[in-house]
Amino acid sequence: MSIGVDIVRGQAIQVKGNGDQLDQLNIMTDSRKLVVNGLFVPLVGETFNGHQFLMKAIENGAKAALWMEREPIPEALPKDFPLFLVGDTLTALQSMAKAYLNQCRPKVVAVTGSNGKTTTKDMIYSIVSRVFKAYKTQGNYNNHIGLPLTILSMPADTQVLILEMGMNHFGELTFLSQLAKPDIAIITNIGESHIEFLGSRAGIAKAKLEMTNGLKKHGSLIIDGDEPLLNQVKTNAFQIIKCGYNPDNDWSITDVKEGTDGYRFSLNHGLNVYTVPVLGRHNVKNAVYSLTAARLLNINPQSIITGLEHLSLTKMRFEKVAGISGSLLINDCYNASPTSMKASLETLKVLPGFDKRVAVLGDMYELGSDEKALHRSVADVLKAPITHVITIGGRGAWIAEPLLEAGAADLTVKSFQEKADARAYLASLLDASTVMLFKASRALALEELVNDLSESKPIDH
Repeated sequence: MSIGVDIVRGQAIQVKGNGDQLDQLNIMTDSRKLVVNGLFVPLVGETFNGHQFLMKAIENGAKAALWMEREPIPEALPKDFPLFLVGDTLTALQSMAKAYLNQCRPKVVAVTGSNGKTTTKDMIYSIVSRVFKAYKTQGNYNNHIGLPLTILSMPADTQVLILEMGMNHFGELTFLSQLAKPDIAIITNIGESHIEFLGSRAGIAKAKLEMTNGLKKHGSLIIDGDEPLLNQVKTNAFQIIKCGYNPDNDWSITDVKEGTDGYRFSLNHGLNVYTVPVLGRHNVKNAVYSLTAARLLNINPQSIITGLEHLSLTKMRFEKVAGISGSLLINDCYNASPTSMKASLETLKVLPGFDKRVAVLGDMYELGSDEKALHRSVADVLKAPITHVITIGGRGAWIAEPLLEAGAADLTVKSFQEKADARAYLASLLDASTVMLFKASRALALEELVNDLSESKPIDH
């Protein structure tokens, strides 16, 4: 979506060239991609400098560019090509996003958490988009670069903007929330992701709660009420709504009924029955965060029910895939922490109709000095009715160690260093009685094994 050039000019120190001929501009940061009427924003990192690719950007549709003052201007640049000279292009990009957000003034819903933020974002969008003109974070554009790009790509008539916010260090969520100024903030849970940088789960909780530093006055914070580290939050500055399974939560989940394609559940308030067509009991809680946000936006119960029923999730989140020989593959490969891995394994245990339940588990990263113990802790839930445990990678082998040491007679346990080494063995396990779960950190790309073992396209929920 294009932005007004006045938003850009607001950040300019000086304009070189004929900037008066510009109208609406589409942000581009990748000079290789074709863009109509583009504003090229050359970003600078440790190993790259986008300023070197201005001429390529012009070939692919750039009509103007931001430009750091200290960078030399290419001699081949057309004399009438507008450059908006700024001190720092990333800072200018972030300032443009803030200005555009202030101009459009949508309601902002921000989601963070160690696990489940993308799924929750998708659930909120599925509900909200039935009533309002909504826009959500695309892919994983959830950091100090991706979030402003998300804001700048939203249509100008957006009424509700749903932003995913990621972090791995203190201070990052303060910055993101103060840029976006959410009306509603959601913290899905506190796991172990990024504990390497944050020291402890208490440190992770503290970093996640930075989300409230940009929360609008009289805004609402929705939290996992089952998490003691979040239950300690007390303030009069904003409303706190606790969701979860504990009966003392503001929204307490009751009457959960599990099926082959998802869950039906009720809440302690009202008589409505909700359906969420996705596997994983933890996703019931994500659905409650989403419907709570929808209620704060005054969306009626029937639209909430319909939105959840017609949910479409981002790929690789407990995605069902038809495997060879009539098997079922569960692609949960987007990322992993000990908490999310254990939750996925609990779901694997209760899927009805399978004799072979195979867990394919791999390395998890950013777990700090306790990474070995945290990997080994996953073995605590690796019990019947799971029948096979296959680990991939050096860290993944730590998951298998306690099982091998205990000599678990009811489990077949094997470890492989590389994905390719495991492929043939995994294929030999697949038949109509097999469900096979794949879970590891993103860097391991276990979805490559899913693709190798799949028979057709993903199964629709």
